[in-house]
Amino acid sequence: MKKIVLILLLITCGMYAQPNRSEKIKAIKTAYITEQLDLSSSEAEKFWPIYNEYEAKMLALRKNGRQEVYKKIRDGIDSMSDVEANQLLDKFLGFKAKELSNNQDLVSDLRKVLSPKKILKLKKVEEDFKKKLLERFKRRKNR
Repeated sequence: MKKIVLILLLITCGMYAQPNRSEKIKAIKTAYITEQLDLSSSEAEKFWPIYNEYEAKMLALRKNGRQEVYKKIRDGIDSMSDVEANQLLDKFLGFKAKELSNNQDLVSDLRKVLSPKKILKLKKVEEDFKKKLLERFKRRKNR
């Protein structure tokens, strides 16, 4: 089953001449997670809406706020007043708290769908995927 899902996703990716990079990565990630977690069709049916909602929340959080905080940090910590630095720290901690809350919500929702071992494995699989993706980009860059 997992190989069929992987093949279908790869074929779907190949049907589009040049899909944007994030959509292509998302399709590959979907296939990778499905295969690595060995999701049954009924598990996948329940898992993906929950996971996709989580991913959308995290993307919005990164786009809407975290970038602002990191930009201000990159642009010049030395020129900030202590008041501005404290405000930025509070904002940063707020984003970290929201990330934690999103992770807690994900785990809570997934407990209704997957075994605890598969939920833990999901975290490992996500990290493995990120490492492989970074390695691939580094190899391409070094060509």
